[in-house]
Amino acid sequence: MRMLVQRVKNASVTIDGQLFSQIKQGYLLLVGFSNNDDENIVELMTQKLLNLRICDDSDGKMNLSIIDTKGELLSVSQFTLYADSSKGRRPSFIDACNPERAVQLYDYFNDKLRKSGLKVETGKFRAEMDVQLVNSGPITIMLDSDIIIKR
Repeated sequence: MRMLVQRVKNASVTIDGQLFSQIKQGYLLLVGFSNNDDENIVELMTQKLLNLRICDDSDGKMNLSIIDTKGELLSVSQFTLYADSSKGRRPSFIDACNPERAVQLYDYFNDKLRKSGLKVETGKFRAEMDVQLVNSGPITIMLDSDIIIKR
């Protein structure tokens, strides 16, 4: 599982010219799943994300988590996080989870996020989306389960 975490002042998803979802201050999450991912990995990565201290405290230091700040989350499925562009000019997505399983993991991930009590908005799985954001900091962090969990 890979997550590109962007700390934002606001973010939104538009589909076919219509606003689909939006958040105020919090995180925009681009989330991808590999063929090796399962619910256990999703749970571990969810806890890593929720407790990651990348929000500013009163001194402007990154000492607070999204839980501490009661920020909002916008989760967008992004299979291209598993693009392999090591050969040729067209990326391969062979390591990306198949869509049927990926949507299950994506829904499971979003359900776990909602259990934190934070506001959670999503994109629409497999839709062509326009994503807008105002990156705060800018702070952008890549979380990769292969590195964090060391399978």
